[in-house]
Amino acid sequence: MKFKFLIIAFNIIIVFFLFIIIILPSILTGYEAAANMRYFTLPLSVLLILLLAGLNVFSLSNYRLFSLLDREDWPALVYYLEQKIYVKGGYSSRKVKLLASCYLVISDYSSVIALEGKTLLAKPALIEKNALIFGAARVLSGNYKAAAAFFRTRLDQRKKLKNEQWVIWFYGFSQMLAGVYEAAEQEFTSLATSSQDAIVTGLSAYFLHNNVAKYSLKPADCRAAAEKGRDRVVNTLINVAGWKKAAAKTETDVHITIIKKYIDEAGAFLWA
Repeated sequence: MKFKFLIIAFNIIIVFFLFIIIILPSILTGYEAAANMRYFTLPLSVLLILLLAGLNVFSLSNYRLFSLLDREDWPALVYYLEQKIYVKGGYSSRKVKLLASCYLVISDYSSVIALEGKTLLAKPALIEKNALIFGAARVLSGNYKAAAAFFRTRLDQRKKLKNEQWVIWFYGFSQMLAGVYEAAEQEFTSLATSSQDAIVTGLSAYFLHNNVAKYSLKPADCRAAAEKGRDRVVNTLINVAGWKKAAAKTETDVHITIIKKYIDEAGAFLWA
């Protein structure tokens, strides 16, 4: 319903602007004056007509997809995307990411791994682009060692990764969950003291202080890194409202939704 409303609204807006550009000048200034403006109004009118046509073609070709998303009918959406990807071979980054996200929503982690394997054969580059989703499936399934190995492999390949700071953080997070605190401490310390992402920095500081320090061989150094991370975030975002605002910008990402509880806890820690 929201999708239909948006399309209708956009059509009305574009038609309204066309009316203003084409008809209104003739009404207000007369036909002759309006004709003198044709070198300005004609190209703009053509552009709006092309935009209107493109919008409607895009809407009609993706109507099924957007209507399923609008209804949040995850099983039907999964089936639709599986047909597009597996049957028709449409391995695009958008479709692969969306199908993996749908699997996570319905807690079908094994299907995410299966999608990863098929994507690796069809379009290997999409694994790096969607590394956080594929790794998140391992974390959510409780296979923390496999998650750590997956993220480590991505980092060792030395390819340019989308959201690399988050991939590093999730590697440390997976190691912590697997009980390999020394590796987690190393990654969280580096991120707390040098990451340019405030959320990554704050989460790293939080886990260093609350979880990792008790297992550290150098707990004083661990807590010092946590305090440095806390200071960096507090000086940047000023208050907890700034932290919440920064976090809200990332909430549409699937890898953020699975750690939202920790983001809220980290905010309380940073401004305690």
